[in-house]
This record gives sequence, structure tokens and C-alpha cells, in this order.
Amino acid sequence: MSRRHVLSLTAAPRLMILLMALLPAILAAPPSLAASPLGTYNIQSGSITTSGISSGAVMATQFHVIHSSSINGVGIFAGVPYGCALGLVAESLNCMLYPNLIVMANLYARVSTYDFYANIDSVNGLVNDRVFIFHGTEDSVVNPGSGDNVETFYNQYNSQVYKKNDIAAQHCMPTDNYGGACDQLNSDSYINNCGYNGAFEMSNYLYGGGLRRPSGNEAIMSNLIEFDQSEFFEISAPSASSMDTVGYVYVPTRCANGAQCKLHVAFHGCQQGREEIGNVYAVHAGYLEVAELNDIIVLFPQAIKTALSNPQGCWDWWGYNNYLYDTRNGNQIVAVKRMVDKMTGFFI
Repeated sequence: MSRRHVLSLTAAPRLMILLMALLPAILAAPPSLAASPLGTYNIQSGSITTSGISSGAVMATQFHVIHSSSINGVGIFAGVPYGCALGLVAESLNCMLYPNLIVMANLYARVSTYDFYANIDSVNGLVNDRVFIFHGTEDSVVNPGSGDNVETFYNQYNSQVYKKNDIAAQHCMPTDNYGGACDQLNSDSYINNCGYNGAFEMSNYLYGGGLRRPSGNEAIMSNLIEFDQSEFFEISAPSASSMDTVGYVYVPTRCANGAQCKLHVAFHGCQQGREEIGNVYAVHAGYLEVAELNDIIVLFPQAIKTALSNPQGCWDWWGYNNYLYDTRNGNQIVAVKRMVDKMTGFFI
């Protein structure tokens, strides 16, 4: 078998899950009338980074590991390591609740296999990439020990890891100006006011320091644009992959006018997508102010619920879409990579 051969999908249960996931496509709502095609911009070489919270944190990790030759850093808020679920729902619960039960060697073996079959970029792409980890000490959804596992994972590949785990924060995206009490579970949006600007601190680390710190009022709401995600699905509707027809992108004024800018991909967590809370996560998680001040375009892909396989609108980190969900052949990974390629001018 050739090294470039892609692992086959043969398991009947996986096909059944995919067939069930197609059902919502029949009833899929059309894109918002305001949604327009995603644009192409002047993206600085080597500037593409990603981040996320909870399931979005795992999705960001997957996107980073899979495309490490082009994704140059990752921010992980309340997440677990790449490949942790091993394609099993039961194992995903261990990842979240019992991180001491996770055998890290199994994750490294998964990466090695995918690397061998070219289902991810070479792990050499992870060397010296910047990794920012935030995990609150009061997190009751994902055990704080999972942050230690994320650190251990990236240390295996000689990434530059910074871990912030000394704030009494619940399961949340931490801000310094919006959300619920830092140490309380805020299930309305999972954004908490912790007196800590997670979006800025993460971005500043990933881009090597020197970013301008926002005061909180720099964002220009007209620069937050709805775009049609359907363009990035060749056969089925986005809903067949548990993705919305509409996504968000924030394009700072200078970037819209042609200036060379950085690109960051931000993944929301479960129950934080457009169908659940509208644009609250995009607007209030702290990204927009940092973006406007520092010429960073921020892409916010949007996931949705599917009744049978993904009832909370999470990103796929345990295999509800297809067996190769955490490889370059994962449904959601393919779609988001096409979005990035469109923005950088490489999508045909």
C-alpha cells in the first residue's frame, strides 16, 4: 500500500450515521438574505492561526494538527488533546471527565498512523508552533487536568506551549468586559467576565507579542459579515455535516481596503453557534476588538445541531460525521479548509 493511500471507510455503522445525518438537509433553511460569498483578501504569509473553546478547542487542535504546514499556531480554551476520543463517544467522556485515564501513547500512535498515510500534514509542521492553553480551575464540564494532557501532547512534538491555568474560571471563554461571573457556569453563552482578555492574550502570544491591547470599544459592527457556507460543500447541504448555511467573518477596515492582514479561524463551542445564540459569540468573545486594532481577519465557521448525532451543536471530535473526522478527509475539516483557501486565493 502506498504511503499516500488514504484509509478506507468500510464500517457499516459509520455509513448508517452518515445516512441519518443527511436527513436534516431535506429541511435545511436557506442562507440569510444578508449572506454573501466569502471574500478573498491579502493574507500575510505564515500568519494563519486558529483557536476555539470546548468542542471548538478540539476542532481548532484538529485543524492545526491536520494542516500544520499552513496553520502556524493554536489557542485552546477548555479543550482536550487531538485524537483523544479515538472515534468513540465513551472515550470522549473520559477525555472530558477523567483525563488521568487517557493513555497518551495511544494518541501519539494515532498521529503517527495518520502521518504515515498522509491523512495529516507531517508532524514536523508542529515543531516550534505556538500553542496557547487556557483552562479554568473551576471547570466542571471539562476537567482541568485535560489542559495538562493538551500540554503533554504538544510537548511531544516540540511546540512552544504557554499554559494559563491559575484563574478560578468555570467552563467559559474568558473576557475582561462581558459575560457571567467567572467562577459560575453561564449556560446562556459560556462567556464569562474573568478580568482576563483571553482573545487578546492568546492572539498576542500566537503572533509573537507586540499586538495593541484593546480597550473594548474598537470593533466596528458593520465589519462583521455573514457569508454563505454552502459554497464549500460540493454535494450535500452543510446541514448534512452538522454545519450552518451561514458563517461569520470579521474584516477590519484596513483589511477590507486591501492592506496585508493576518488570518485567524475561531471555532465556537457547543450551544454557541448562530442557531443557538445568533452572533453573540462572535461579537462578545473578545476577538473583534483585537482584530480591528491589529489587522487580523477572523473567520467564525458555524456548526448546528443534528437531532440524532449532534444534539448540542458541537464540532465533530468523536466521529459523528465520518470515520476520518480528525484527518484532512473529515467533512467539517474539508469545508473550513476550503474557506481558508478561498480567503487566501487558493480555492477554485
